[in-house]
Amino acid sequence: MQSQFLERALHQIEEAYHIDPELYAKFDVKRGLRNADGSGVLAGLTKISSVVGFKKTEAGIEPVDGRLYYRGININEIVEGIQKERRHGFAEVAYLLLLGRLPNKQELEEFDQYLRSRRTLDEEVLTSQILHLPSNNVMNQLQRTVLALYVLDKNADDVSIANVLRQSLEIVAKFPTIIAYALHARNHWFHGQSLFIHLPDPELDLAENFLYMLRPDGKFTPLEAEILDLALILHAEHGGGNNSTFTMHVVTSSWTDTYAAVAAAISSLKGPLHGAANANVMDMMQNIKENVKDWNDQEEVASYIEKILRKEAHNRTGLVYGMGHAVYTKSDPRALILREKARELAAEKGRLDEFNLYRAVETLTPEIFRRVKKSNKVISANVDFYSGFVYDMLGFPKEIYTPLFAMARIVGWSAHRMEELISGGRIIRPSYKSVAEVRHYVPLDQRG
Repeated sequence: MQSQFLERALHQIEEAYHIDPELYAKFDVKRGLRNADGSGVLAGLTKISSVVGFKKTEAGIEPVDGRLYYRGININEIVEGIQKERRHGFAEVAYLLLLGRLPNKQELEEFDQYLRSRRTLDEEVLTSQILHLPSNNVMNQLQRTVLALYVLDKNADDVSIANVLRQSLEIVAKFPTIIAYALHARNHWFHGQSLFIHLPDPELDLAENFLYMLRPDGKFTPLEAEILDLALILHAEHGGGNNSTFTMHVVTSSWTDTYAAVAAAISSLKGPLHGAANANVMDMMQNIKENVKDWNDQEEVASYIEKILRKEAHNRTGLVYGMGHAVYTKSDPRALILREKARELAAEKGRLDEFNLYRAVETLTPEIFRRVKKSNKVISANVDFYSGFVYDMLGFPKEIYTPLFAMARIVGWSAHRMEELISGGRIIRPSYKSVAEVRHYVPLDQRG
């Protein structure tokens, strides 16, 4: 009886919710808030970051080398400056994005120490939300724990900027701790592994402390910490138009509390169309490694990429994951930066053969894509093409690839929340046009 009801209901739902795709063009609907030329609909203004991947000309979209700016500073300059001084820079980038300018030495030290002092989770949250109510999905656990922090905050609903800044810094500091504990609880309760909990070490910076908390022996190499810090810098912010950041703007515009807004952004990133890119790359590359006998044979690699694009191999979607981006065309500056450090880590881990295979796929795919898809679209590797490989070399399971994304992006989300509260001014409410035909109510005993 129940199965029959569900079957009939499903048929009704498919009919009730289907909208003729031609109607979107008829009414000039910007599906996905994208223009016909692929560019995003302008929905707001921001001073936090800028993503440049093309320029518009009379002839249309012209591909350009990608550029990313944090508060007006080119990401390449930021990374070069940090690396030149041989130090980690995530705290500096967080200060820049949240407070609007680069800190001096004293300001950076005070800011970093403030974050370090707020990493520890309340024992009640740790036990009740993570250890006694574990989840097999770390993003789900992250979201639930963030919502639990609301209960302990005596000023949870205060949306004054002073209070939101305090809340944001607390959440930024606690994200790595929540993610590490959530993974350990998952591995213990769902996969029978030993449970170990390291308290945060205030002597270590964020990247170092995360590696320390994640590993049973707490050990890591300087290069491992350096490349994790770099990955966090590159993922910290990416404009207001990406799905999770736009979610933060939309939800914040209703003046809801910080914890609810962050949980909403996590919900967005948890969706596989947004946050699963690097895991998809890893699955694809594993498939390539299993089916290409000679990784150094460019023709064999190219032949298998063509099969993937023709939906004859891997998962039959026709997608080469990690290639192409919604904004970047000729290059993604984050991918170029991360690629060089990935090479260093691959050498340290004895995995240069795999790195070279990644480079082959990156180099060969654009031309094969143009030929197979008969498209003039310019594509290149995005940051997720290499981030999964980096995380794998660091020994991270795929279950925390998206949480790592969140661990970095919480900085950008927090900055956009404050920008929306200060400069937004009104609740975000776009329009939807009804295309339902007008009908009349039919009495119950007259319905078929």
